[in-house]
Amino acid sequence: MHLPVAPRANSRIRYGASGMKSRVLSPGEALAWLGRTLDGGADIGVVGITGPGDPFAAPELTLETLELVRGAHPDMPLCVTTNGLNVADHARALADLGLSHVTVEVHAVDPKVAENIYAWVRPGTRTIPLAQGVRELLNAQAGAITALRKAGLTVKVNTTIFKGINAAHVEEVAKVVSGLGADIMAVAPCCPFEGGEDAIPGSELMSTAMELAGRHMELMAAWEACGRDLVGTDIPESSCDLAFAQTGAPKPTAERPNIAVASSGGMDVDQHLGHAARLLVYGPREDGLPCLLGTRFAPEPGGGDARWKLLAERLSDCFALLVSSAGERPRKVLSDSGLSVLVTDCGVEGMVDALYGGGKRRKK
Repeated sequence: MHLPVAPRANSRIRYGASGMKSRVLSPGEALAWLGRTLDGGADIGVVGITGPGDPFAAPELTLETLELVRGAHPDMPLCVTTNGLNVADHARALADLGLSHVTVEVHAVDPKVAENIYAWVRPGTRTIPLAQGVRELLNAQAGAITALRKAGLTVKVNTTIFKGINAAHVEEVAKVVSGLGADIMAVAPCCPFEGGEDAIPGSELMSTAMELAGRHMELMAAWEACGRDLVGTDIPESSCDLAFAQTGAPKPTAERPNIAVASSGGMDVDQHLGHAARLLVYGPREDGLPCLLGTRFAPEPGGGDARWKLLAERLSDCFALLVSSAGERPRKVLSDSGLSVLVTDCGVEGMVDALYGGGKRRKK
C-alpha cells in the first residue's frame, strides 16, 4: 500500500507522467486511511511512501508518517521510493525506523544521458540550469546509496528504460550502483504520457537491457509481475471521513462541550495549528444546536511544549480541535490533556454539525 504524503516534486522526467494527480494526505490522514484499509480486511505486506512528489522534497512529512505507522503498526514492513535528492542526511533516521528497504530511482550515471531524461531538477528551493541539476542529482543518488548501505539498510535501484536514450547505458548504471553497494535492481520500460510514445522500448530491447544489467546486479522479477497486488488505491477525495477515523469521532462531555477550529474565514478548516493566531470556538446553545460562541487567541510561537500546554489550558472546555495540519508533538501534548486534534480540509459547518451528531458529514 502506497501512502501519498509527499506534496512536492524536485525533478521531472521528460517522458513521465505530466503532473501529480493523486490527492496528498497529511501524515495523520495517511495513518487513518491505512487503519481503515486494514479494518476492511486487506492483507498488506508492506507500506511504502512513493509520491505523488518525492518523499524527501518535504522529508519532515515523510518521517512523521513513517513514525506514525511504526507506532501504530510495529510489525508492518516499511519502504520509501525516492530519486535520491536530500536522502543521505536522513539515512540514519530511516534505519532507526526499521525500513525493510529504500528504493532509489537511478536512470543514468552519465550527466549527458541524464540531461536527455530529465526536464528539470530542483535540488533546493528553485530550479537550476539542467546541466548543473543533473550533476547534483547523480551525486546525490550516489551519496544516498552509500549512506543508506552504511546505515545498514537494503537498497533497491529502479531503472526505467527510455528507447534511444539509456537502453545501451543500463549496463553502466548497474555496474556503478553495484560498486556503491546496492542490493538489487529493477529494470522497467517507461510509461509515457501522450506524445512520448517513441520512448517506449519493445520487449526485445527490454530483454537485452535486463540481460546487460543482470551481469552486474541481482534483478527483480520482470516488470509485468510487479504492482499487481496494490491495495488502498481508492484515495479519499476529501479528508472529512478520515478526520473521524483518526480518533473514532470524539464526543462532547459536560466538562468539555465545545469545539475549537483553526479557520481564516470561518468557512473552511484551512489553517495549520502552528500558524493559527486565533481559534473559533463553537458550542451548543440553550436549544442544543451548535453555534459560534467566540474566538480565543492562540499562544505566541515558540516555547516548545509550554506553548501547547498553554493552548490546552485555554481550550480546557473543548473536546475537539479542527486544523488543516499539525505536528506530531503538539498533537500529543494536546491529546494528553484530553483534547482530540482532527486534521481535515472540510467545511467548518459540516464538521461541527457532524461532531455534535447532526446528521451526515458534509464534504467540501
